[in-house]
Amino acid sequence: METFQGLAVSSGIVIGRALVVDDDLRRMARRLIRPAKVKDEIARFEKAIDASIKELMAVYGQAQKEMGAETAKIFLFHVSMLKDPTLLKPIKAAIEKELVCAEYAASQSFLALADKFRSMQDSMFSTKVNDVEDLAHRVLAQLLGANENRIAKAPEKTIIVARDLTPSQTAGFDRTRILGFATDLGGKTSHTAIVAKALEIPAVVGCQTLLTLARDGMTIILDGDTGTVVLDPDEATLEHYRRLLEQRRLFKLSLSDVSALPSVTTDGTAIHVVGNIEFPDEIKAVLSAGGEGVGLYRTEFLYLTRSTEPTEADHYEAYKHCVQLSKGRELTIRTVDLGADKYTQSRTEIPERNPFLGCRSIRYCLRDVPMFKRQLRALLRASALGPIKIMFPLITSIAEFRHAKYLVNDVMEELSEENVKFDPSIKMGMMVEVPSAALLADQFAREVDFFSIGTNDLVQYTLAVDRTNERVANLYSHTHPAVIKLIRDVARAARHHKIPVSCCGEAAADTEFAVLLIGLGLRTLSVSSSAITPLKRIVRSVSVSQCQRLARQAMSLESDVQISAMLRDRLRTMVPQAYGDMDQD
Repeated sequence: METFQGLAVSSGIVIGRALVVDDDLRRMARRLIRPAKVKDEIARFEKAIDASIKELMAVYGQAQKEMGAETAKIFLFHVSMLKDPTLLKPIKAAIEKELVCAEYAASQSFLALADKFRSMQDSMFSTKVNDVEDLAHRVLAQLLGANENRIAKAPEKTIIVARDLTPSQTAGFDRTRILGFATDLGGKTSHTAIVAKALEIPAVVGCQTLLTLARDGMTIILDGDTGTVVLDPDEATLEHYRRLLEQRRLFKLSLSDVSALPSVTTDGTAIHVVGNIEFPDEIKAVLSAGGEGVGLYRTEFLYLTRSTEPTEADHYEAYKHCVQLSKGRELTIRTVDLGADKYTQSRTEIPERNPFLGCRSIRYCLRDVPMFKRQLRALLRASALGPIKIMFPLITSIAEFRHAKYLVNDVMEELSEENVKFDPSIKMGMMVEVPSAALLADQFAREVDFFSIGTNDLVQYTLAVDRTNERVANLYSHTHPAVIKLIRDVARAARHHKIPVSCCGEAAADTEFAVLLIGLGLRTLSVSSSAITPLKRIVRSVSVSQCQRLARQAMSLESDVQISAMLRDRLRTMVPQAYGDMDQD
């Protein structure tokens, strides 16, 4: 039995069988073969090469249509590499002389070639590294079966174990067969983690060394509540987790009546609980859980889950669907938050060294005005169908907000000239997710219609902690005193200027932190659908005066550890039924 401690990013406990998805060439197992199987293994390798070439020729044909003949020639270069005897002969020789499997021989040969190119000073050679790695993955996919195919064919009660996963891979999981996933890389607020939480897929990331021991078919326990992953558990550990699963089942039953009840504190203050979504159809889950609407629709997944940039029509259909499902309820749509992701970095000639501090979010949109206006046109057209609010991400200066607002007004003029209907009084607000925005909240409050505090980035930028870096995960804390003071100041500015303020970061789903947010003056909390009912239960169990006392006490403490401990201890006393037997055993 081996136990790994990672980062809990999506709650839930599952027990299943591991399916290892690993695209790291250096981790390819050195499987030996019998001498009698050499010819068969070489034939298998040659078949994989032929299939890869056929696949590349199909890609080349499509690329000619989409990119032009000159650019498409890169795929002919790939074909020529796969036909080069200097690459193929060493692989066949390794199979024959070392009696190793074809995938191991191929991976080692491709690695050696990539390292050779990488070490050359001439950029003409060093830039070929990506070509070699692309070919390696293509050939190995033929030998092993592509990861996507393996995932698609996963048996029931599968838990995916991977170095890392993309948001689109996660979104595509067949949840009737895949129970959850664990990765060696990743952070608490990565897009993959957010998708997992939105889809209620138990997940643990940042395990670091899980792949070194995980094997297909191995029994695995994944605890998305504590971030624990257990490989090959003993019977006592299995029994412990089976009891926990039963306790959680009973806890969920206790919440069944809460979703239909109003979200009001014991002293009569309404706390609006709304949902964070990635896809329009999630609105059904938000409303079913008792959410009052959508506080954050992350529209970048229109980009991240497809190979081509979405058109105005693509945007409009998504927003139209959201309006229809919302049925007049609150619907806040955030403009695309792109830039610090593989989608945009892979499309730039020179990727940014630190994209989280680079051209991302509103900066990215203001630099690509045609792309931005396509989204704004779709948003405004959809506003004629029902109430929509537009929210701009990562605003750092008044000039940025004014520029974004100017473009909205510009699009309004265009639509008016085209006799296209829209809501001329549509509300426009901003995310408060960098210290500069929080510090200037009083100035911003004079110009915006609403604030929404994004704790994911606010914590990252305030504490200088990369939220996707598992090595510094212990430093990432939304209960840090500096973060709490910034939230307090934003709430005060909003209250002074009489504009709404909400929290739509993942921290709002932490029921203990949510009580603190209420005490700091927030009256709207936006969380994933799975967190709505437990959050409403807490809201209905506390008074605003109790929350305010907790907030005052938190402001007097010196560390995030002290604040977290105080919140947990006080809330246990105030609302013992919210914990039930969950922490016993």
